[in-house]
Amino acid sequence: MTHIDRSIQPTPGAAPIINLGTPITHSLPNGLTLLIVENHQLPQVGIRLSLDECPELEKEKKGISDLISLMAGNGSTSINKDDFNEEIDYLAATLSIAPNGAYAQVLSKYFPRVLALIADAALHPNFTEEDMEKEKARIIQSIRANESNAEVIMKRVRQTLRYTTDHPYGEYITETQIAALTLDDVTNYYRKRFVPNNAYLVVTGDVNPEEVITLVNEHFADWQPYSEETPNLYIPENVSETQINFIDLPSAVQSEIQVTNLIDLKMSHSDYFPLLVANSILGGDFGSYINMNLREEHGYTYGAFSTFKTDKWTKGSFSIKTKVGNAVTAPAISEILKEVKRIQTTIVSEEKLAQAKAQYLGQFVLATERPQTIANYAINIKVRNLPEDFYKNYIAKINAVTKEDVQRVANSYFLLKNFRIIIVGKGSDIADELKNINFDGKKIPMKEFDSYGNEK
Repeated sequence: MTHIDRSIQPTPGAAPIINLGTPITHSLPNGLTLLIVENHQLPQVGIRLSLDECPELEKEKKGISDLISLMAGNGSTSINKDDFNEEIDYLAATLSIAPNGAYAQVLSKYFPRVLALIADAALHPNFTEEDMEKEKARIIQSIRANESNAEVIMKRVRQTLRYTTDHPYGEYITETQIAALTLDDVTNYYRKRFVPNNAYLVVTGDVNPEEVITLVNEHFADWQPYSEETPNLYIPENVSETQINFIDLPSAVQSEIQVTNLIDLKMSHSDYFPLLVANSILGGDFGSYINMNLREEHGYTYGAFSTFKTDKWTKGSFSIKTKVGNAVTAPAISEILKEVKRIQTTIVSEEKLAQAKAQYLGQFVLATERPQTIANYAINIKVRNLPEDFYKNYIAKINAVTKEDVQRVANSYFLLKNFRIIIVGKGSDIADELKNINFDGKKIPMKEFDSYGNEK
């Protein structure tokens, strides 16, 4: 009997061939772009409507997009909410509508009817005073319930500190703002933002392209555009030196930790693929440097991971996230910084590089089996200004990443000298230790903030 040595990583097999299909493109006079990807393997269709709108400050109207998200998809001016939802259920379809688009999946035989329902609900939403007040109350209740929620506070403060309240991504919702919103605010905002000018409708699956074009022209031709100047976005910047940003939450039973910096990177940049691999090695999967250190070696946490995001309109971000017990908050931060320095100063092994590539490519291949993924890729190519063969060459680009590439992008985008180390935790247990964290022979300065990102 042959025994398998499970300590040895299996050698990755040959890279699979991915055929995503080339979309058929059709443009409507109102600006709507239709993309059709035929796939007749299964009798189903995915419908994805996506709006490529520049984010804008909502200011005193902050929360209106959240309110519309809750109100959208509740029928139309011609079909009430109950009848609309009953028909969607009868057709065994999944459907969601939001201020920035809509998504549906349905059997191909019901596609024409579901497309008609999407168009009706999206273009002629059934916004009522009753529904608005109900959803406003729900949002206010959520705000109150989360006043001492460490995760919610972390998310809010992280965005505010990264981008400031001068940027749409740094704004936060208050009870006062939600309570003041009116039905006119809702309808005017929706009319102004939900427009075809920069909209993309992607239909994937078991369809006849000619039929799709006919139906889309029938249901979406009357969708009225709305033109206004693209707002000038505030340009956020990283802090000049690594610092600890502490938010005291006396009720916290553990510490929320996020280590973050802004990154100036677009998907079309040649560093995008090396950064995918570098992030996977540092904190992107279970066997990553950070998770193995904090979880397996030290037992500080159940999980620690890193992510990075690009953004078409503004700077993206890199983040390391974990939750740890109060007693090990300071040591956990030190270990995180140590692992970042490790990937920046020590060349990764060939074995680790191969594992990271295999892990990432496995996720990519699985994702391509989902119709929604194909829709996302088709839209990305258009709105992110990507080459038409971007996803067809995805596997080859990942496999071409070298050990030297990993080290180079780790130094370029994991900004060890410009990190915000954000902690939400119990001050009486951890504040003194946080003030005395040293790294590379230098004490890391600490600033204190309230739960809305205002410096104390």
